[in-house]
Amino acid sequence: MSGPIVVINPNSNQAVTDGLSDALDPFRFPTGPAIECLTLAEGPFGVESQLDSDSVILPLAKLVQARPDAGAFVIACYSDPGLDACRSVSKAPVFGIQESGVLTAMARADLFGIIAIAEPSIARHRRFMARMGVLHRLAAEIPLNMSVDESARGEKTFAKLVETGRALQVKGAGAVILGCAGMARHRAGLEAELGLPVIDPTQAAVAMALGTVLAGVLAG
Repeated sequence: MSGPIVVINPNSNQAVTDGLSDALDPFRFPTGPAIECLTLAEGPFGVESQLDSDSVILPLAKLVQARPDAGAFVIACYSDPGLDACRSVSKAPVFGIQESGVLTAMARADLFGIIAIAEPSIARHRRFMARMGVLHRLAAEIPLNMSVDESARGEKTFAKLVETGRALQVKGAGAVILGCAGMARHRAGLEAELGLPVIDPTQAAVAMALGTVLAGVLAG
């Protein structure tokens, strides 16, 4: 049996970690690798700015180094902070949820849209997608303009997600990515409401990690 898939929430909000852990329950099964969801205690309450994103790189890398038992890692923040640094210090594969979410969305539709947490997040996301070479597949990215905590626990979050998802549909999106790990609990309901694929990027990253780990077990 391989080591666990370690999913790290880089912010210090336990409610976000709990929500994404709940969303990953379908990926847990008796004969598969364990899926652990950890909260980065040193992280900000929400990764909402470039400074927040940069501030978690070293703590993330140290946490990855402290878990040589892991079969794979997932960085559960949509701007993929510390992805390159963590890959440089880990023998196990490291998946970022933005990269994984975008790749999954492109497998489901020609054009995809993103629901961002707030306007300042969009520039970070676009820089990463430019690096991936996929901006031509982006229909639009529209912000909710709320905090990470509000996206996870706010009473009006779902209604705002539906409104934003429909706006992305109008702009040509055939699939929608939830651009924050805090939105994980709303994926199924939003997909049913919109009638098109809604990608929870943490699920997408864990699916890739699970496939990689299982392929290694089978090869062994």
